[in-house]
Amino acid sequence: MPKILKFTRFSLRDFLVAAGPAVIAILATSLLAYWLVDPSPPSVVTLSTGQDNSAYQTLGKKYAGALAKHDIRVIQQDSLGSQENLQRLKDPASRVDIAFVQSGSTEQEEAERVGLVSLGSLFTEPVWLFLRSDRGGRNVTHLTQLKGLKINVGPEGTGVPILFRKILSVNGVEAEELKLGALENTPATVELLAGRIDGLVFSSAPDAPLIQMLLQTPGIRLFDFAQAEAYTRRFPFLSHVVLPRGIVDLGKDLPPKDYHLIAPTATLVARSDLHPAIIDLFVEAATTIHGNAGWFNRKDEFPTASYTEIPVSPAAQKFYKNGPPLLQRYLPFWLANFFERMWVVVVALGALILPLSRIIPPIYVWKVRSRVYRWYGQLRAVEQAIEEVPPEKQAEVYPAQLQRLNDIEERVNRISIPLSFADELYGLRSHINFVRRRVASLMQTEAPNLRQGTSGH
Repeated sequence: MPKILKFTRFSLRDFLVAAGPAVIAILATSLLAYWLVDPSPPSVVTLSTGQDNSAYQTLGKKYAGALAKHDIRVIQQDSLGSQENLQRLKDPASRVDIAFVQSGSTEQEEAERVGLVSLGSLFTEPVWLFLRSDRGGRNVTHLTQLKGLKINVGPEGTGVPILFRKILSVNGVEAEELKLGALENTPATVELLAGRIDGLVFSSAPDAPLIQMLLQTPGIRLFDFAQAEAYTRRFPFLSHVVLPRGIVDLGKDLPPKDYHLIAPTATLVARSDLHPAIIDLFVEAATTIHGNAGWFNRKDEFPTASYTEIPVSPAAQKFYKNGPPLLQRYLPFWLANFFERMWVVVVALGALILPLSRIIPPIYVWKVRSRVYRWYGQLRAVEQAIEEVPPEKQAEVYPAQLQRLNDIEERVNRISIPLSFADELYGLRSHINFVRRRVASLMQTEAPNLRQGTSGH
């Protein structure tokens, strides 16, 4: 039978056997790191906003439109306002991820305890106290003059009742000395215009439709907080803002003078487990929506990481400091997020590939050589067989071992082995011939003894 030697430059089969377990371990570790350490951002986010015709509701629609450009769906939930939004964030069963919350609504320790983070302050929300001129409102210059009047402060969930009671308290006025109403903004405005209440209190951005309407309604007067700076010293979460003369309508000179107002700030507050990529999108949207100059702020003054008692999210702080992530400036959101998350996989791969790169080559070499070396066991078995055979069995054993050597050589010649290991194979073949010559030599040496033993019988 012809002897066939099969040589290749590289043994793919042996490499797969050597590297297979390592490759599987690397893939498993990478997938685990990719999906568990930094999961992909959700495609649906729930945002708690505010009442009908409120600034929060209007802004919620703007944020939904901004995130829709990145295929993120924002579900808006109307609410009474800041306090109800805060309660929803504290309650995991509400499934609210992010909400508008007014500064001063909670304490830092409480926010940290329940796992809330701020995405920054968006704009100032002045306290608007509108009074009917024909019901004595024209002459009200101090809050102590509100005693006995019907003033609507809104439902408790808005946060305005708590804030207004604090303002009254520092003026030495008890809430019981007024007739405080709890209507929502729209019906309260109807009651004010109908003359059934004397005034109402909002805390809202100036672009809210009801604010715009009341500022231009004849017979409705805005209260001027002449002591605004003093309020900010008593309540650090408040700021002093000025409604400039003519800002509502320059032609009609509305308002006819500068009005001093006190204002908390509106903030975006989220659960601390909200995905950093979603936080980046909300902060980016906030920069677009609130970055322009407004009635109470200069261009690029908002959004900001200031004016909030709730700890600011690290992702938001990074955005305010460095701007949007580099990849998100040039790539679609999902693709940029994928590459940004790949660092987790790179770390996992580095932790495995470096040590495995030193282990796999020796395993590969051992695997290839083992296909050669295992035949040395067969050769050693042949040698032991001819060394331990008794004289009377030599005539049977020697020819059988020669045939065994021939079988071994034939099978060895069918081995496929990389060329770089050909010397191992040729060495094995030479050792087979060496053992064959030894068996043949023993047969020649023992042949006279075998013939004498036969003739003696």
